[in-house]
Amino acid sequence: MRVALFVTCVNDLAFPQAGIATVTLLERLGVEVEFPAAQTCCGQMHYNTGYPDEARPLAEKFARDFAGYDAVVAPSGSCAAFAEHIHPELAPSAVGGTPPVYELTAFLTDVLRVEDVGAYFPHRVVYHPTCHSSRLLGLGERPLRLLRAVEGLELAELPGADECCGFGGTFAVKNPDVSTAMGRDKLAHAVEAGAQFLTAVDNSCLMHLGGLARRVGEQLTTIHLAEILASSTRSGSGR
Repeated sequence: MRVALFVTCVNDLAFPQAGIATVTLLERLGVEVEFPAAQTCCGQMHYNTGYPDEARPLAEKFARDFAGYDAVVAPSGSCAAFAEHIHPELAPSAVGGTPPVYELTAFLTDVLRVEDVGAYFPHRVVYHPTCHSSRLLGLGERPLRLLRAVEGLELAELPGADECCGFGGTFAVKNPDVSTAMGRDKLAHAVEAGAQFLTAVDNSCLMHLGGLARRVGEQLTTIHLAEILASSTRSGSGR
């Protein structure tokens, strides 16, 4: 299977380790991964702030950049959801031949049909189901099944797991007080669960929560789920 990595803007600019972990994991599972260098923003931030006309050429470019692959995999629930649900609306003629776009955990469980990916991560972890991954993609138990199969990992229940963390893209900028309060509630729940690590499939939400944790002095580390799944005893990356 010939798969393209759609790394997304946030990961490319601020969290490249999530993209590296995605490639490491997929190649370990026997998947041929390529990185189309021409890729750029999918247009989500333009569209979500009221600029669909500016988002349209980006959707069209996305279709050109990823044409010819069997699948596109992204370590991001929000960008995968945007490409899957909004691109056909923005540029229906351009994206008709685009390969299916999968969020990483959905690709692992639904396409590769694997749950135990050979990972090792000996820590207590809580999983935050981000809004796009839960409400638009309907990932449900997929990330949790993958985490439960990780050797050494203790998966704790996160109280109020289905509540938004408060990031919401520009919501965090336009409504900082509300956003901060929501984020602090999420952090408090993670601390209550005794977690060492908080994980999710979106680094945008992890950036928000990680920044808050550092500012309030919480001993809680945020980590993308791809990094946990790519960890192994062989790589020595079990932290």
